Amino acid sequence: MSRPPRIAAPVPDLPAPDSPAHAGAAEPFASQEFGDAEEESPDPVLELGPVELDEDVPPASLARGVEVIRANLKHAPEGPGVYRMLNEAGEVLYVGKARSIRKRIASYAREAGHSNRIARMVGLTCSMVFVSTATETEALLLEANYIKQMKPRFNVLLRDDKSFPYILLSADHAAPQLTKHRGARNRKGDFFGPFANVWAVNRTMNALQRAFLLRSCTDSFYENRTRPCLLYQIKRCSGPCTGEISHEAYGELVTDARHFLSGKSRAVREALADEMNAAAEALEFETAARLRDRIAALSAIQGAQGINPRTVEEADVFAIVEDAGQFAIEVFFFRTYQNWGNRTYFPRADRLLSAGEVLDAFLAQFYEDKPAPNCVLLSHEVENRAMLQEALAMRAGRKVEVAFPKRGERRELVEHAGKNAREALGRRLAETSAQERLMVALAQAFGLEKPLLRVEIYDNSHIMGTNAVGAMVVAGPTGFMKSHYRTFNIKDAQTTPGDDYAMMREVLTRRFSRLAKEEADVDPAAPASAKPEFPSRPDLVLIDGGKGQFDIARQVLLELGVEGIAIVGIAKGVDRDAGRETFFIEGRTPFKLAPRDPALYFVQRLRDEAHRFAIGTHRARRKKDFVKSPLDDIAGIGPARKRALLQAFGTAKAISRAALGDLEKVPGVNAATAKLVYDYFRG
Repeated sequence: MSRPPRIAAPVPDLPAPDSPAHAGAAEPFASQEFGDAEEESPDPVLELGPVELDEDVPPASLARGVEVIRANLKHAPEGPGVYRMLNEAGEVLYVGKARSIRKRIASYAREAGHSNRIARMVGLTCSMVFVSTATETEALLLEANYIKQMKPRFNVLLRDDKSFPYILLSADHAAPQLTKHRGARNRKGDFFGPFANVWAVNRTMNALQRAFLLRSCTDSFYENRTRPCLLYQIKRCSGPCTGEISHEAYGELVTDARHFLSGKSRAVREALADEMNAAAEALEFETAARLRDRIAALSAIQGAQGINPRTVEEADVFAIVEDAGQFAIEVFFFRTYQNWGNRTYFPRADRLLSAGEVLDAFLAQFYEDKPAPNCVLLSHEVENRAMLQEALAMRAGRKVEVAFPKRGERRELVEHAGKNAREALGRRLAETSAQERLMVALAQAFGLEKPLLRVEIYDNSHIMGTNAVGAMVVAGPTGFMKSHYRTFNIKDAQTTPGDDYAMMREVLTRRFSRLAKEEADVDPAAPASAKPEFPSRPDLVLIDGGKGQFDIARQVLLELGVEGIAIVGIAKGVDRDAGRETFFIEGRTPFKLAPRDPALYFVQRLRDEAHRFAIGTHRARRKKDFVKSPLDDIAGIGPARKRALLQAFGTAKAISRAALGDLEKVPGVNAATAKLVYDYFRG
């Protein structure tokens, strides 16, 4: 069976999931993610749902699924479109597209000849939904939208949705700003990128500031300056805010920076070299020295870019490698003949899929929220390359080439990306092996018989009881599972500020009450393929605290009836020195591990990660409270009215003291709103 590429993109004028274009009933779907952790994983992954290759499919289950598909085959559209396969609970198992839906569905309607993965999918199918489209390209785009929304278990999913950073040279101010930008490109100006990560942007921004002396401050900061800031003093800005440079001269710097970022770096450097020589001949040595430093900064930018192609102006390069049943995809970004960084993705997919099929699925979803360059270079031929090229061109509104180069500089770039992918995969395999050994050592240190698949670590953070948060960090055989991290805002009004025991009780009660509810909703007769790949139930819970917190954790699990989870309390000791921790575990007297025990170092890593995550979340809440205004709590006061009131009175305190008549005089504030504000501050 051929596998279509996956690409998620907004598709106008296509039938919605619940529109009459369906041949079956629309089904509800829910996000499979929960919690509010916002940590960015260093290793973005492409995941395939839980697929056990050695699991046999019961003949009765397969026969039932085939009958369902045969029944739906009678009503399947003849033309192009998208089909969805649903299980008994109405969850989407798989989303696919086809040139002819009926012919594609017919390939499932047989009881033999399927791979294990397809047989399991067919066996779980209880209903199907169809959507017809005008062309196969529209079906490709619609299919990706559904994959993005519904996260089907049997589709390959791109789980890293972070947008790439850009450099923005604004055009909405008399003195344009040079700044980092991530997200929707709706601000007026020129965007340069994408860069692989924020560090590449920071490095380039620093060099650009030295080379072109452009401001990076916000517009509000710019408008309120009465003297140049520190960046002007260290020659990172030309000081347009206080008139240290005229707008005309500053505009020339902006033009030079735009030309440089647009690929005209040689012309910019030659022009600066001519100016430097002219200044030196005129004995203006300070001017010549400044120009020399700017040329050196430009050289630093180009030198930091690594390999810069000679004939490829703009391209994204993708290379995929496979080893020990795992995949790595390396992505390089080339813009204006410069290398703007690279990023590695680690797929987890069915071993029956070829590297080309995984790359096909990856490419389609990768460009869901990213603009495609003029050229996309691939290390493997993909089945639907022509269709992908057409879809990217449709979205971009211009020609986009998707190529599988076999010679020349393009092939050299692909091979270089492949080399990096192999090295990254080798490092990951080594790290995974070391992590698995540490999990085994941890189980042995605490006398646990079964292997550890999921370890949860809990910590609290607050200052005198304010902005109190609890944090849960999760580790597995492959390392820290950052998509499973959770934070808990302490909500119980009965909790005394600063009471660590009560905070820990609230956090654990909320966490394991939810776990108990989830486990109660699971059908015990469901096949193993219907269960998550990474377990939601921990094998071990580590509590950052002494005997008191340990006893609280035991009581909570006992009250909730949660059994089979080992609990360990970690007390840091009187001097709080690492290496002298005391451990509390049920059935044993408190004990310490040997100072050089690998399990002890691993516990310290886990505890430090929980502490880091809790502190970071607490600081974010505290920072938010610092800028909070009493006006935020008044219904009907939005950003515009808040700005108008502050401009009229200066501070929230002055607003609270204002008379009703004075409030009514503020532009944009009517009598009813003025009365709301007046009454709020007077109880």
